[in-house]
Amino acid sequence: MNDSLLLLVILQLVGVVVIIAEIILPSGGILSLVALSVFAYSIYIAFSDISNTVGFAFVAGDLVLIPVLVIIGLKLLAKSPVTLRRTLSRKEGISSQSPELDRYLDMQGTAVTNLRPAGMAIIDGKRVDVVTRGEYIEKDSEITVTAVTGNQIIVCEKDDS
Repeated sequence: MNDSLLLLVILQLVGVVVIIAEIILPSGGILSLVALSVFAYSIYIAFSDISNTVGFAFVAGDLVLIPVLVIIGLKLLAKSPVTLRRTLSRKEGISSQSPELDRYLDMQGTAVTNLRPAGMAIIDGKRVDVVTRGEYIEKDSEITVTAVTGNQIIVCEKDDS
């Protein structure tokens, strides 16, 4: 009986370690099945080799222990270096917009392709992707950059006035 109790405790600890491993290393549920099997085998040993009282005690303990471990594991995972905890912001020098695109604001160029509403243009001697606000602009038309948002250069047709 003493060896069975030691094996029972070892199997329970192995189940706990496998649950923690499942939280850290997602395996598509394979590690969860292994943990469930280890817990089930340890409970089988408790009922068959030791006593029904010990078996029910371990069932009750597992019903409390497993959800608590999952909750604690998820909270620890949220604080671990494995997860992203930082937000990306301009204060930290992170920008989704290329800084050199800002220089195109208010510049003029020529549409290389028809803009329906996206296409190519030559601005400041460089070929760049541009978009309009929905209007159609024909090839070889003069354009003006009205805005730069994200990685888009927004243009409109140059007024002749």
